[in-house]
Amino acid sequence: MQREEFKKIIIDQNQEIKQIFKNEKLIKRDTPELRKFLKHPNIIAILGIRRCGKSILSNQLLMNNNYAYVNFDDERFIDVKTKDLNILLEALYEIFGKELEYFLFDEIQNIDGWELFTTRLRRTKHIIITGSNAKLLSGELATHLTGRYFDFVLFPFSFKEHLALKRIKIKENKNYTTAEISELKKHLGEFIQHGGMPEIYKFGRSILPKIYKDIILKDAVVRYRIRHRNTFSELAKYLVSNFACEFTFNKLKNITNVKNIHTVKNYVEYLSSIYLIFVLERYSPKLKSQFLAPKKVYCMDTGVANSIGFSVSENKGLLMENLVAIELFRKISYWDPGYEVYYWKDHRQNEVDFIIKEGTSVRELIQVCYDISNLDTKKREFEALYLASKQLKCKKLTLINMDIDEKINYKDIEINCIPLWKWLL
Repeated sequence: MQREEFKKIIIDQNQEIKQIFKNEKLIKRDTPELRKFLKHPNIIAILGIRRCGKSILSNQLLMNNNYAYVNFDDERFIDVKTKDLNILLEALYEIFGKELEYFLFDEIQNIDGWELFTTRLRRTKHIIITGSNAKLLSGELATHLTGRYFDFVLFPFSFKEHLALKRIKIKENKNYTTAEISELKKHLGEFIQHGGMPEIYKFGRSILPKIYKDIILKDAVVRYRIRHRNTFSELAKYLVSNFACEFTFNKLKNITNVKNIHTVKNYVEYLSSIYLIFVLERYSPKLKSQFLAPKKVYCMDTGVANSIGFSVSENKGLLMENLVAIELFRKISYWDPGYEVYYWKDHRQNEVDFIIKEGTSVRELIQVCYDISNLDTKKREFEALYLASKQLKCKKLTLINMDIDEKINYKDIEINCIPLWKWLL
């Protein structure tokens, strides 16, 4: 590709991003301070599911600097090769000036051999790259940049960010009136159903099946060169539709009629690497038992799960559990990278949804139940927490529900019952 062609595309893209910042309602994302990692020549890799807002966040980080923005997820770049990247660099200097120090490369993994280009550039420049694949930093880049980059996984909007977009103020003291709680619960119901993918605030829920289709096709089928597309799509839909449920690789193999179980494992790994699903291991002090036990699957966004699976009325409890899972994974990505999440189940099928572990210690047990007003349901959920508490020697017990906000004593333990809206804030 010629320099003038590059210049035209770059000018178009930068004009488009300026229009977005001028005309659309944008918020500051509730993320850690990422700019500090640009103080020295360095690379920040912002990863996450397609369309979760990586480009906007990256542009916000560089807004007060003279920077060059290039979006490689553009059909006009389809024939660009590694040898063309230096011509692209020349075009960028012509447009933005020779003193250019900051570069933002969106979805640069679409270009084969991009790693050596950014490795060379980062010696004197500040670079942000974005990508929709967890394996973006494997291979060449990791080899050349050991300890010289920072990676961050961005999630779709949180409930806090959803409220910010709706111009709903969050109180620091958490003392809400009955009317305010009612409004928060109304917004929570909408958030559970629609999820937090940024484009739904512009186009509505109808955009979600299109986003899902792009994720499956562009980020998985094309990138991993999957030959049996229909089989892969069936497995993806099954997992996303059965969010918050257990699965085994053998069961998936039988459902999809895949002959090789290793192929099934690869497919699940692909779906995890593109951030469409999370796979949760069952907790066990024995690694072999943990490896052999059924796993649980969660979708990155409740709106996506709800748009291709069951309706929200049929799955209130499961969608609520999925939302808690997303928030736990978000907290680990943003604030607590030393924490791990598992689920727990004993031989009598008593189950606790989430085990929060740090090092060798279990820090917290979290149970999720939509409605605990029924005495049998309440006893089942409390008993599971009690048994897990004794076995795992953990005293911090939380039961997230829709309405009850109080500490309840059960046998010789205390369980903190907290409404979902309050826990999310």
